[in-house]
Amino acid sequence: MDLVPALEEPLNQPLKSVLGPATAKVMAEHLGLHTVGDLLHHYPRRYEERGQLTHLADLPMDEHVTVVAQVADARLHTFASSRAPRGKGQRLEVTITDGSGRLQLVFFGNGVHKPHKELLPGTRAMFAGKVSVFNRRLQLAHPAYELLRGDSEETVETWAGALIPIYPATAKLESWKIGKAVQTVLPTAQQAVDPLPDSLRAGRGLVSLPEALLKIHRPHTKADIADARARLKWDEAFVLQVALARRRYADAQLPAIPRTPGPDGLLAAFDDRLPFTLTEGQQKVSKEIFDDLATDHPMHRLLQGEVGSGKTMVALRAMLAVVDAGGQAAMLAPTEVLAQQHHRSVTEMMGDLAQGGMLGGAEHATKVVLLTGSMGTAARRQALLDLATGEAGIVIGTHALIEDKVQFHDLGLVVVDEQHRFGVEQRDALRGKGKQPPHLLVMTATPIPRTVAMTVFGDLETSVLDQLPAGRSPIASHVVPAADKPHFLARAWERVREEVAKGHQAYVVCPRIGDEEEDPKKAGKKKAPEDEAEKRPPLAVLDVAEHLRGGPLKGLGVEVLHGRMQPDDKDAVMRRFAAGDTDVLVATTVIEVGVNVPNATVMVIMDADRFGVSQLHQLRGRVGRGSAPGLCLLVSEMPEASAARQRLNAVASTLDGFELSRIDLEQRREGDVLGQAQSGARSSLRVLAVIEDEEIIAEARQEAMALVESDPELTGLPGLRTALDALLDEEREQYLEKG
Repeated sequence: MDLVPALEEPLNQPLKSVLGPATAKVMAEHLGLHTVGDLLHHYPRRYEERGQLTHLADLPMDEHVTVVAQVADARLHTFASSRAPRGKGQRLEVTITDGSGRLQLVFFGNGVHKPHKELLPGTRAMFAGKVSVFNRRLQLAHPAYELLRGDSEETVETWAGALIPIYPATAKLESWKIGKAVQTVLPTAQQAVDPLPDSLRAGRGLVSLPEALLKIHRPHTKADIADARARLKWDEAFVLQVALARRRYADAQLPAIPRTPGPDGLLAAFDDRLPFTLTEGQQKVSKEIFDDLATDHPMHRLLQGEVGSGKTMVALRAMLAVVDAGGQAAMLAPTEVLAQQHHRSVTEMMGDLAQGGMLGGAEHATKVVLLTGSMGTAARRQALLDLATGEAGIVIGTHALIEDKVQFHDLGLVVVDEQHRFGVEQRDALRGKGKQPPHLLVMTATPIPRTVAMTVFGDLETSVLDQLPAGRSPIASHVVPAADKPHFLARAWERVREEVAKGHQAYVVCPRIGDEEEDPKKAGKKKAPEDEAEKRPPLAVLDVAEHLRGGPLKGLGVEVLHGRMQPDDKDAVMRRFAAGDTDVLVATTVIEVGVNVPNATVMVIMDADRFGVSQLHQLRGRVGRGSAPGLCLLVSEMPEASAARQRLNAVASTLDGFELSRIDLEQRREGDVLGQAQSGARSSLRVLAVIEDEEIIAEARQEAMALVESDPELTGLPGLRTALDALLDEEREQYLEKG
């Protein structure tokens, strides 16, 4: 669950015994808080100062917010409606202000009476609700509120201190109710057992855990908050790094078969035929991998690099080295399209070296087989036989590789492509097919900032490819503002025609397929007027393809590709496109990774604002793969000043994936990144920000490695062991063990 230190009694008490069943139920269902310790680690998101008002001008749309403001005026209107036909409907409109902006609150029906009496001009209160837009103005409909009278005993007590903590809340439980619940359990913070070793805490001048919990929930000054956060960040960073360091330590104790390629075997034969020289980066990373493969404990390496930096070539050479040494290698791809693509490119790169046991096969050849869920029975049976006998040295497949029926003769290396698409259980099942633990190479095509790699993949050694191979062309990227400047979009289609006229090809990417049925549950709901106006559905492949065939790209060969097509159809479309028989491919993000058509020079991404930064970078990497320069056009209807447009401008302005992944991380919440990588488990990070706290993470990692090296069982640190147990609840325990 969370980094809850030492859940001894009383921190381990269930919340329902302290707060009552109703509140405890809401906390469990909506906030994932079950024990007193969980609640103590539900930290305030920010703090309001009593003398200062919130900036209403900066309210985010569609989020639950808590604001402190003053009532400027309140008006009761009557109106006729279907429910109150005689003009008896009542609506209370209250305007609140904080000096920087104004916000309208609206209450309807019977809900108007209490606020009408209480929210008089001049009254100060905390208001909580979801920000929406009505008639182009921000409003909160039916907000919950708490008056700040400042005179009655209870209010003074509840909001004691100059700083009011604002908690991450939900519609079912406002911030101040969470605050009151925290006050109830706060005395138990004194019994929290500290996970940090005393020497570390003293050496870094950190406050004790009970003091940190007290200061984060009831600070008297901003210095209190800073002390508490500095301490709690260390807890999160250190406990996570100890978990990862222990895993690395345990892995290093496992036996593995060293795999060293022969001087004149398959790898040497392959290298001799390469029509180009490897980049310095590829040579350096290959050496790191070969050194790992030669040791007698399993390699655990993350290979990350720029889109198009030649990761597949590095992985293939590692697989050939293992086959040379008598083992087998398996490559796990996230989709059938990608598995087929990898299989095709590997067999093409290897030529007759991939025809082991066949007529015309080279002297050192091996067999390269494909295994996917949609293969015919006969082909499947043959592939399984080749793996079991060892006839096939290399297998490329989807999660079909993991099924019980699949047996290997001697599995020596597992290569996982696009890490975040795979559950840990799947990687584990494949690793379990070796007689001894096989070596593991994880490739990720989305460059990850160093800190994220240390936090998420701290148990893997990291190799980085940041050089593009020779002959790769630069990609120019531009934002096309379709709403402000429709003629820009017309010009984009002209550019596609120009490229096709030169003998090249184009991709058009859309966020949706277009044959989805309306969800009956959603269809039945009445939408509020502000929702209606909010957003049209994202553009769809089938609609856009039809529009292009009949309009801007009339006369060109336009085909579609999306995830719901039959595997054979998908493969046929890809083959026609790769062969140059199709001019324009209109597709969803199925083309995001690994698809390699050097003749495709232009990509138009429709509704580009609906994609994430790293996804756009990934998609863009599909063009400019040959000698002709690439062009990527990001089409968006979002207004100039919106955050979405700024994101697109960032993508257009740099081809550096590491830089973009930082921007992406700063804009999204950490939990997305960690959640994705940690098998969907909730992010354990509350106060640690992966990008900002780079130094803390690096230092915590050093401390953790030194500690685990000297005392792998953590015998002298019961508090740390309890914190680890809390971090590694069952789901995570398995996750970290399986790696």
